[in-house]
Amino acid sequence: MKRSSKSEATRQHILDTSFPLVLQKGFVGVGLQEILKACDVPKGSFYHYFASKEAFGCALLEQYISDYKDQVEQLWQLTDGSAYARLMALWQAWIEDPIRGGWAENCLIVKLAAEVSDLSEDMRQILNFGVNKLTERVAALLIEGQQEGSIPTHIQPVKMAQVMYQLWLGAALLAKLAQDKAPLHLALETTHNLLQPIKD
Repeated sequence: MKRSSKSEATRQHILDTSFPLVLQKGFVGVGLQEILKACDVPKGSFYHYFASKEAFGCALLEQYISDYKDQVEQLWQLTDGSAYARLMALWQAWIEDPIRGGWAENCLIVKLAAEVSDLSEDMRQILNFGVNKLTERVAALLIEGQQEGSIPTHIQPVKMAQVMYQLWLGAALLAKLAQDKAPLHLALETTHNLLQPIKD
């Protein structure tokens, strides 16, 4: 293996191994020594790849957002049917995914948004960028649905995408607090109702 390839593999190993630790304990809750022990790398190697723990956190979030985007697109490619069906498949995956488990349970935005917003401006901006990109993609799918007829035309796509994400983010937090998926199921029902035509 070339040195550059080995170096990239080590950096990726640190990010991949640290992800479940941060997801479980939060960014502040995981100390550098715990990361080093889990990854089996010396402190010098860690600082070779990341200038600080904050820089490591930024890299972790950037990778998560990139992977999440790919995950969403893959789900939509594998979902047959209308734009409405693909959109509901996304929210259903937040509750349960037979391969990855419930996405809400494994969401770094749910876990870290409040924590890092007051801790690191760089990390806050990365998270906010990721949220904006997701809502933009959902809005684009809503527009597609309006064009094909599966989404009512009275809906304002940009505002509805923001409302739905806020709904699901809140539901994910409540589900974590209650250790119960009932808030997520209620969010799914509410989302379905929001996307129905206005009755005369």
